[in-house]
Amino acid sequence: MQTACIHCGTEHVLKDGSLGTHSKVQFKCSKCGKTTVVEIKRRVDSTVVMSPLPSFARANATSSNLNIQPEDPGLKLPANAKIILSVMTGPSKGEKHTLTKPRVVVGRQGADVAVSDPEISRNHCLLEVRDTYINLKDMDSTNGTFYDEERVRAAMLQDGSEFRIGGSLIHVSFLKKQSS
Repeated sequence: MQTACIHCGTEHVLKDGSLGTHSKVQFKCSKCGKTTVVEIKRRVDSTVVMSPLPSFARANATSSNLNIQPEDPGLKLPANAKIILSVMTGPSKGEKHTLTKPRVVVGRQGADVAVSDPEISRNHCLLEVRDTYINLKDMDSTNGTFYDEERVRAAMLQDGSEFRIGGSLIHVSFLKKQSS
């Protein structure tokens, strides 16, 4: 990070590694000897190291020990359409997943919808279908869930919506079922 002394204007380079997770850092100017306090602005989508790791991120985490709220009885797949998640970018590009139940966990492995991407948490986000739309909820994932390129805790998805987890962009389609 590059900054300047507020007293004399001398340029200083602060090592990013020494800044840690602090919101402010102070340094002594090498020219005038006075102290300057600098506020560190972090990007909202920057990865944050959490210590200790929460239970969902530990190696022995399974979907059975997740703290997910009980399923809402209002959840249901649409009667006249099937919902398809298409992976548009990332290591699983081209994969399609048809939802078979109204509530699914999307994640790296052991999830209802498994997407092979090392930047995705094991249990990354939750999708809850409510007939004509889907509630997307981030499950405290390490790298976040993005909708319209903004990191979100929750979003409402409709036909044609896209969201990103890790390096994978996922497109949501409500395909009309053929009537017989």
